[in-house]
Amino acid sequence: MKRTLRHPIRGDRLHPKPSSRQPRKSTWNREARQPRMRPRKSLNVASLVGSPEDEPSRPSLRLRVVGILFLVLFLVLGLRLWTLQIIDGRSYAAAVNRNQVRVVNIAAPRGQIVDRNDTVLVSNVPEQEVLLSRVSATQDPSIIGKVAALIGETPAQVNDAVKNVRYSPYEPVPVVTNVSAATVQYLQTHQSDYPGVSVQTITQRTYPQGGTTATHVLGYSGDITSQQLAANPKAGYNQGSLVGQSGIEAQYEPFLRGVNGRQALSVNASGDVVGTLSRTAPQIGGTVVLNIDTGLQQAVQTDLANQILKDRRTPDAADNNKLPPAINGAAIVLNPQNGQVLAMASYPTYDLNQWVGGISTANFAALLANGAENNWAIQGEYTPGSTFKLITATADLQDGVYSPAHYYNDTGTFKVQNCTGGTCNFTDNPGDSGGEYDLATALTVSSDSYFYNLGELFWEGRATYGANAIQNVAAQYGEGVSTGIDLPNEVEGRVDSQSEREKLHRENPAAYPNTTWYTGDNVEMAFGQGATALTPIEQAVAYATFANGGTRYAPEVAAEIVNPTTGKVVTQFAPKVTGHVNLPASVSGPILQGLEGVIASQKGTAYGVFQGFPTSWNLAGKTGTATNPGAKEPNSWFVAFGPNPNPQYVVLAVIDEGGYGAEAAAPLVRSIFDYIVANPIGAVKTPTLKSPPTSTMPASNPPFGTPTTTTTTTTTHAATPTTATTTSQAGG
Repeated sequence: MKRTLRHPIRGDRLHPKPSSRQPRKSTWNREARQPRMRPRKSLNVASLVGSPEDEPSRPSLRLRVVGILFLVLFLVLGLRLWTLQIIDGRSYAAAVNRNQVRVVNIAAPRGQIVDRNDTVLVSNVPEQEVLLSRVSATQDPSIIGKVAALIGETPAQVNDAVKNVRYSPYEPVPVVTNVSAATVQYLQTHQSDYPGVSVQTITQRTYPQGGTTATHVLGYSGDITSQQLAANPKAGYNQGSLVGQSGIEAQYEPFLRGVNGRQALSVNASGDVVGTLSRTAPQIGGTVVLNIDTGLQQAVQTDLANQILKDRRTPDAADNNKLPPAINGAAIVLNPQNGQVLAMASYPTYDLNQWVGGISTANFAALLANGAENNWAIQGEYTPGSTFKLITATADLQDGVYSPAHYYNDTGTFKVQNCTGGTCNFTDNPGDSGGEYDLATALTVSSDSYFYNLGELFWEGRATYGANAIQNVAAQYGEGVSTGIDLPNEVEGRVDSQSEREKLHRENPAAYPNTTWYTGDNVEMAFGQGATALTPIEQAVAYATFANGGTRYAPEVAAEIVNPTTGKVVTQFAPKVTGHVNLPASVSGPILQGLEGVIASQKGTAYGVFQGFPTSWNLAGKTGTATNPGAKEPNSWFVAFGPNPNPQYVVLAVIDEGGYGAEAAAPLVRSIFDYIVANPIGAVKTPTLKSPPTSTMPASNPPFGTPTTTTTTTTTHAATPTTATTTSQAGG
């Protein structure tokens, strides 16, 4: 290629070609030699790259370089496209689908709760629910007024329902539940007039035996709270979930809740649901089988309510004919051989139907005001009075403070020896006659002085027996500690001691200023007074432990969980042993003799109440009349077990400020035993596919002692009429 000498831009100028002639070398002359100068080397572009005139033209090389560069770019682009479409294609496709599909839960129906005879206590009933689409309400606000007029609510109520954040934004919002068939039919025939309005079938809790049967045992369900939602982040709950809030509903929530279904909805770019892609049906929750016998439960509830109402109308002759307020109360029936809870009642009570669909503010306030929401059987704390003498008697015989044959002279008063602080003088209950008593007789007549003396002897001999000898035996019986019953929110009682007083003082110095412990304090504690406060379930467990020979069982309300689809038992709750009390015959024999005398002996504090009861049952029991501070009426206690020597039932009753144990609580326990004698409790029946649960209760017999003219069999139980004399010796 021939080079041109023209300037590349200004082609009209020529540049002469540099001369190729070499410069002439100078002649070497030694005399004319000058200092040699070394030129400074420097890096520049000109030294590395030749000028266009010095370099040969290579256009083909340049084209090849450019081509290779473009080829590399295309390869990189192709590799990237291959990665996006082949390697990451599935994940991106899933992302696209997520933008178009919304998965919502379908609430599962809650499982049934049945009693030991397969009688349904809690079930579900289908109801019609009207729903309104949020999108339709936004696009056409007039639909809110039309729906309100149709269902009989105000537009504000419907608007509040639409704005309820607990419901998914991709689902229609429920605005009213349990609508009439006429309303449903009208909507179906006028669908075009109500765009965005639909009707669906849901389930609500129903109570075939009435909403007041076993109220506190069954409990209720309601909308999940924010605290519950935060505490169970992986349980699959959402803001609209229905969960158990109390009783068995809460205790066995994991079994009752079932498995939610899933529904995949197709959603457009605006977030509107345009179709259903798939649907997985929900699975109903498990069936919880209880140890409760419904007939006995209803009898206990009715007897408890009747006795409290009667007590409020009966003047207390021992306290200036004052009418006992009988504020609240509880009654419990246990099987002492395994801890099964056969019945449990608390008064005042309420109707579980109030909670279906959400309780009103007024109704909830009323429940709180009268304490009806509390389960007093496991949450009430009552001074136990003479029912605590079982504990002191056991400690006495275990440690050998007194022998069973030792007689003590009860003069009706007791003075603590060398008393320097606290209470020094004690008196028996009014009406106690006093006399010479051994341990068994002291229990039969409920001699206070006998146990005053034991309290003093234990404290004076604390170097031998220990400072907390009686309290330690109480703990073995389960008093002052959680029983482990399978119901939520159980309260722990307390047995008075110096350490317990110091604990209470730290928690509330104003309410519990006294932290000292004197001999008189030990005396009060020994017969169930002072700061001792026990729950009814704790005292029932204590007497059940003695009745079976010393094995303490956790009380159990539930027997098993059954899969309603297969009829197979998922979980069976075996008896749980929580402790032991050493009760050899030398210890249990004299105590049992004294407790049997409470009912069988003419000197017994409950002898008059149980006149006419079958002697073959050979019941043993104990009254308790626990003094309350101030001018309040005493707490009324009675507990009995039988038939001995192999007892199957422990029945306990307590009425807060109900008066003497023999006059209020003992008649209540008698009425309950009257029902049991006529209606023995059978074994637990497991519901199967061939023998599913039924809403019809088995027929029950009239309670023992009911007049023979009564021939009607009912599922409820009234107070048992009796010709027996109900007056008895006043006593603990």
